[in-house]
Amino acid sequence: MNQWLEKQFKLTERKTDAQTEVIAGITTFMTMAYIIFVNPDLLSKAGMPFGALMVSTCLAAAFATILMAFMANYPIALASGMGLNAFFAFSVVIGMKIPWQVALAAIFVEGVIFILLTMTRLREQVINGIPMSLKHGISAGIGLFIAFIGFQGGGITVANPATMVGHATLKGNLPALLTIAGLVIIAALEAKRVRGAILWGIIATTILAIIAGVAKMPGGIVSMPPSIAPIFMKMDFGMFASFDFWIIVFTFFFVDFFDTVGTLIGVSDRAGLLDKDGNLPQAREALMADAVGTVAGSMLGVSTVTSYVESASGVGVGGRTGLASLVTAGLFLLAIFFSPLVSIVPSCATAPALIFVGVYMMMGIGNINFGDWTELLPSVMAVFVMPFTYSIATGIEYAIITYAVVKLISGRAKDVSAIMWALAIIFAAKELFL
Repeated sequence: MNQWLEKQFKLTERKTDAQTEVIAGITTFMTMAYIIFVNPDLLSKAGMPFGALMVSTCLAAAFATILMAFMANYPIALASGMGLNAFFAFSVVIGMKIPWQVALAAIFVEGVIFILLTMTRLREQVINGIPMSLKHGISAGIGLFIAFIGFQGGGITVANPATMVGHATLKGNLPALLTIAGLVIIAALEAKRVRGAILWGIIATTILAIIAGVAKMPGGIVSMPPSIAPIFMKMDFGMFASFDFWIIVFTFFFVDFFDTVGTLIGVSDRAGLLDKDGNLPQAREALMADAVGTVAGSMLGVSTVTSYVESASGVGVGGRTGLASLVTAGLFLLAIFFSPLVSIVPSCATAPALIFVGVYMMMGIGNINFGDWTELLPSVMAVFVMPFTYSIATGIEYAIITYAVVKLISGRAKDVSAIMWALAIIFAAKELFL
């Protein structure tokens, strides 16, 4: 077994071991396991059955993550993307009154387009064409974005009609207090160099949440999964020739494309997987896993499958190979039968992990050249825009547009590659005219 693991995942070459990768895979799963229940909850608003959606969410995540493990050997997990599932349910099905079967067809078409573009290496060229300074900025921006999500999930950051965001009162706010306690536990364990500090922090906070009555033990542990027949292979291509159909395809396509690019760059940068030129060696394979996962997800009856930024939590405990992804995928398959057990972990237990990982990923900001404003400003745009707009894709847009414009005005247009010019023009046109 050890020889097979070494040959398949190159553990020694990536300076890791099987135990570290297993812990990383479990950690990633626990920080993104919320999708098992959140995705069905959102998509069920579109009239789809909750039980079938829960099973399909797990199957799609497991399938795509296994592809990532064996095709790219990266510690990156995939599942139905947050934001895209809300767009599916509320904007497309409820807002535009498009049947969910047609929305699934649009996702299928989007995935096929991704496969074709990946075969032509266009997506790979986009990833490798982004300057190293922006890659560090994107990584740091995702870190701040993850931390923001963690503060929200932990009940510390709340909505405020006057200032958009505000601080929750801590008095009597057990979830927020548990989030702070969990963060302290993780930081203390990490300071003592305890292996799997993030995972142990999640477990410890979950136990505290149960004691405090914030989380409850389920009535059972094992449950038989419902059938996925009501949503399996239900795509309806009846609107294929309509303008609305292609607007939906374009929206899914654009957000998924650049969310994936941002996640791959950010997580790979912190994992030390980029080569000396700042390129992602297995970019094509990683992108193909993402594309095929989207097609498979639509066939299983769920919204767009994409790379998960929570994978950084696994990287944070040492995950460096596809073995971590394989462990995460296995846990998604087990979750189909152990969903009551998975549901124990409250958001206040995963929130500290996200905040801690956000800090970890923001370390990349120190690699940005603070002495060159043509590099600094575009990179920092990614850092600020991602959390403030709640969108990785928008952060990448603003960073690339700023990079091209600042270089042009400062007389250094030759620093901008052809693909960066093309992306800047496309993004500017999208923001100004669409």
